[in-house]
Amino acid sequence: MFSFTKENLQRIEAEKKKYPTVESAVMPVLWIAQEQNGNWLSEAAIKATADVLDLSPAHVIGVASFYTMYNKQPVGKYHLQVCSNISCSLLGAKKLIHHLENKLAITHGETTQDGLYTFSEVECLGSCGTAPAMQINDDYHENLTIEKMDELLKGLEK
Repeated sequence: MFSFTKENLQRIEAEKKKYPTVESAVMPVLWIAQEQNGNWLSEAAIKATADVLDLSPAHVIGVASFYTMYNKQPVGKYHLQVCSNISCSLLGAKKLIHHLENKLAITHGETTQDGLYTFSEVECLGSCGTAPAMQINDDYHENLTIEKMDELLKGLEK
């Protein structure tokens, strides 16, 4: 069962006031739901989002499934998202992806057995000028090399 906290209901009301229609508030409210639910959107969190916005669950599911920033299943403590779009690929993203998969023994969409890391290959992080790029949870890391990636992973608390 999922229900928004009192604080998040206040945040949602503030978000709704920013937009001309409630449909326009779906994305920020999904983000609030995802944050509250442990960085993923359960069926119950999607239903609560639809209820609080007085929208159909189908509409909210459509938005949540279109955007890759919404996690539809639980993710590890550290969600590693490596961009594989053209700029990143041309500058070595594929090597970084293979290195990460080998190092963590997981592939796209998987989580390590200890629950620490989830790896996702994403289409674009909007960082073409500083490619290749990776996002760890909400933090961007750019101009990556295998050595920089290894240092980042080493620096994550366990």
